[in-house]
Amino acid sequence: MLSKMADRNAQASFHYEDPRSLTKLQSSVCSLFTSINTDYSRPLVFINIGTDRATGDCLGPLVGTRLRSLSSRMEIYGSLEHPVHATNLEEILEDINNRPDRPIIGAVDACLGNTDRIGYINVRAGSLKPGTALKKSLPEVGDFHISGVVNVGGFFEHLVLQNTRLYIVYRMADLIAKGLYLAFSQLSRYPGMNQPFNQKFD
Repeated sequence: MLSKMADRNAQASFHYEDPRSLTKLQSSVCSLFTSINTDYSRPLVFINIGTDRATGDCLGPLVGTRLRSLSSRMEIYGSLEHPVHATNLEEILEDINNRPDRPIIGAVDACLGNTDRIGYINVRAGSLKPGTALKKSLPEVGDFHISGVVNVGGFFEHLVLQNTRLYIVYRMADLIAKGLYLAFSQLSRYPGMNQPFNQKFD
């Protein structure tokens, strides 16, 4: 459920091959989380949006699957096994929003953009609007979000999804998952968050 590219006013925007990409993602997520959750009392959950039925739209599920391999203590919605998509997104959001602990939601989704932006990861405050690149009407998701530009937008989006290189999507997903894990580990010392544990990246 690709979003439109929206990297203007991004907290951070960087290419996945940037050698400082992990640090940029970690610090941006921590900064956004603490600015929203000033008393550190609310937990953090991640909603990884997309489907494994098209390579261009599997960024979110790949991130969710990788996060599950890195940590059993993070609260994760959306993976290759159990994707979050158009048919179940509203129900999942309703369940989370009705919780008394009022979780902070970090949303992850793929997006389309200009040719020179392919491979860029954007971290922004506020929600994203999944499905806009495919003209779908879905609820906005996230107190902050991470989007990855996987291919060119503007025409034949469904065809573009089927002709997106899995290598690029996989590399971006792996980096996003590691950055989110590092951010979660840093934030875990605060109330409302789980305690971190040691994990080496494969």
